[in-house]
Amino acid sequence: MQNVLIIIHLIIVLALIGVVLLQRSEGGMGLSGGGGVSGFMTGRGQANALTRATAILAALFFVTSLALTILATRGGAPRSILDGTAPAAPAGQQAPAGQGGGNVLEQLQRLQGDQPAGPAPGAPAPAAPAIPFQAPSAPTAPTVPQSQ
Repeated sequence: MQNVLIIIHLIIVLALIGVVLLQRSEGGMGLSGGGGVSGFMTGRGQANALTRATAILAALFFVTSLALTILATRGGAPRSILDGTAPAAPAGQQAPAGQGGGNVLEQLQRLQGDQPAGPAPGAPAPAAPAIPFQAPSAPTAPTVPQSQ
């Protein structure tokens, strides 16, 4: 339903652009050409028809915009991606047992079933992954060149 309404909305937008470009401007001519208009519509009749078409297309644009907005918000209240994550424990405390600490990636993997909920009670802690480079053991202060 929403895709059909978007397509109708885009057709209305293109028609509205075309109708506005066909209208004669105050300072000169639009895309309708110049010179005397003889034939199907006179200048006055053409202006009335284009004005009426612009008003109708503008009203349809407004209605489809409102309908698309209603369809987009119909799903419910806005949700945050952070609503499903467990709150972080303060420093020095462990996370509650039911929520199992870890970073957000581990929590998402647990929710998808890719990873067990946590280590079994009494099991040794998993080993840290190997790091390909060794960080310096003590931080050193940066040296600043001194001017002479």
